[in-house]
Amino acid sequence: MNKRIQDNKDDQVDIPSAYDSNNMPQTSMQTVESESLVFDQIRQAVTYLRDKLRDTPLESPQASADIVFERLRTHATQEEIDHLFKLLLAKEANQAGLFPKKRKDVNALSENFSTGGYPYKHRYPLNSYENELYDLQVELLKFQDWVKRTGQKVIVIFEGRDAAGKGGTIRRFTENLNPRGARVVALSKPTEAEQGQWYFQRYVANLPNPGEIVFFDRSWYNRAVVEPVMGFCTQAQTNVFLSEVADFERSLIRSGTHIIKFWLSISKDEQQRRFRGRQDNPLKRWKLSPVDIASMGKWDEYSIAIERMFHMSDTADTPWTVIRNEDKRRGRLNAIRVLLQLIEYDGRDLKKVGAIDPLIVGRAGNLIPGAYLNSDSKSSAMRFGFTHGNTNK
Repeated sequence: MNKRIQDNKDDQVDIPSAYDSNNMPQTSMQTVESESLVFDQIRQAVTYLRDKLRDTPLESPQASADIVFERLRTHATQEEIDHLFKLLLAKEANQAGLFPKKRKDVNALSENFSTGGYPYKHRYPLNSYENELYDLQVELLKFQDWVKRTGQKVIVIFEGRDAAGKGGTIRRFTENLNPRGARVVALSKPTEAEQGQWYFQRYVANLPNPGEIVFFDRSWYNRAVVEPVMGFCTQAQTNVFLSEVADFERSLIRSGTHIIKFWLSISKDEQQRRFRGRQDNPLKRWKLSPVDIASMGKWDEYSIAIERMFHMSDTADTPWTVIRNEDKRRGRLNAIRVLLQLIEYDGRDLKKVGAIDPLIVGRAGNLIPGAYLNSDSKSSAMRFGFTHGNTNK
């Protein structure tokens, strides 16, 4: 199956729809709602008809139809008959696609937004998404051409909890870029030899050459979150990493490297839903790794590690851009916009790039303050010597 088609199918369930399939769509009823109806819904009309046919013998279609009409004439008024057939015809027309669908308010806010839930009620429409993605990918090609011509070095880091949508977002960045100037780096666990090296060494070997863009699908920040939570490193090793990472990134910037860091954020319920989807879909089962399974019960431990990582590495030189990625379409579009707005390149068309959505994109402390930790987790975080506020900013 085409990867884009499969991904779009997966996107269909990003945000639960408010549509009730048991009821007739509002637009379908507009033809008959101007009158005083006997039957308010198709269900009532069908139930009425079913009751009239309950004792009808199974004869020829014409004979059955004659019996139906005879019973309607006997048991219903002419007004009831007219309304019944109007409703049935409206139902058939709706199923045939003859009624235009009622437009949803794309930017309608969800009921639980004020209490910290995802801002939007509806998924971003597929047609709008595809059209905007096309324009953004054209801009990405212009960006890549500029990187190559001017010898720029660009690092784009994607981090987030398991199932946050890192791989799918990276694909939207790279699927039309020239692979000779754009690489995706997704390192496996370190070898025995690499475990004895300076921690950053194997990542340094994958840094971009002049004229190249490198996308890290997870990065050196494994040492800040996944490794300590899963017991793959000691807390002392994480402490050393966090004390060094800001200076490491500053040294890269001083050497002329651009660094953009994305954290894709999802809720606990959304993560569990995506895990179930991976488990149920044989084409995606490979994504559900042993680490994913082991991490399912460690939400709060991850939350503490994430907070500490932001505290130590969200600096003025290399800030984290957090994207709330419950709706993958919105998240992908906004991630590309962030990159294209951060770095000025020849021929940039800001109208095509579009505006970044402040409801789902921002710095960690501003976008989701305190969202990662509950009260128990906050007290546990003190064991790490972690307090709010970053002196590196």
